[in-house]
Amino acid sequence: MVHRHTPHWLWSWRLGPFVLVAIACNGAPPAASTPTRGRVEAAPEQSAQAPAPSAPVGATDFASFEDERERMVARQIEARGIRDGRVLAAMRAVPRHLFVPESERDLAYADRPLAIGAEQTISQPYIVALMSELAAIEPGDRVLEVGTGSGYQAAVLAQMGAEVYSIEIVESLGKQARERLKRLGYDGVNLRIGDGYAGWPEAAPFAAVLLTAAPPKLPEPLKQQLAVGARLVAPVGRSYQELVVVTRTAKGFELQRNIPVRFVPMTGEAQRR
Repeated sequence: MVHRHTPHWLWSWRLGPFVLVAIACNGAPPAASTPTRGRVEAAPEQSAQAPAPSAPVGATDFASFEDERERMVARQIEARGIRDGRVLAAMRAVPRHLFVPESERDLAYADRPLAIGAEQTISQPYIVALMSELAAIEPGDRVLEVGTGSGYQAAVLAQMGAEVYSIEIVESLGKQARERLKRLGYDGVNLRIGDGYAGWPEAAPFAAVLLTAAPPKLPEPLKQQLAVGARLVAPVGRSYQELVVVTRTAKGFELQRNIPVRFVPMTGEAQRR
């Protein structure tokens, strides 16, 4: 990993203990706009704004913490090199504070993961943004997420215009996320409670697959559910893990390594393989 400027320590939590990831900060953040909630249709290199909200949510739900969202995007995300306009606009629009317990709400936009119950966490904002950018999705794409958690990553993907299929193995979290996403108007998210190792074959092929817990090796069913040209973004490994991107080609699969991370293991069938 190349450090272009002063290194900045990043946190990466999905489940269980935290992990520090070193990555370069590439300069001062650019000025940020303030989009409202809705699908984001701008090209990746533009500073996108979302259209007016259509979801049945009170305006104060999204207006609250607006300044904090702007600072989060400018200082934590743009400053670290995220450039996809749809990702930036979605991170500005999704009310992260509504995806954390009330006791953690004042820290919702901090540069860190937060506990959400059941010994699970909501990932650091930068990690959510990075995985969303690496997935390289377009509006209307069908995307599979394995590990719903609080529903925040699913909401960001839906905000970007994706049709999201999300699987959560912890029943209590899955039920909470389903209710939360419905209440906030994210109708483009389909949620299933269960083991995500086998994916969601009846909804395949997917334009992208994201994993939020680390299998020892990539589940073959998830690779097979990628469309040609689609990407799987996942932390992989045991004691040492990397965030990897697997692209399906007409001839097979290509793997690219991104940054070192540490997530707790993907549970269920992944541990028996």
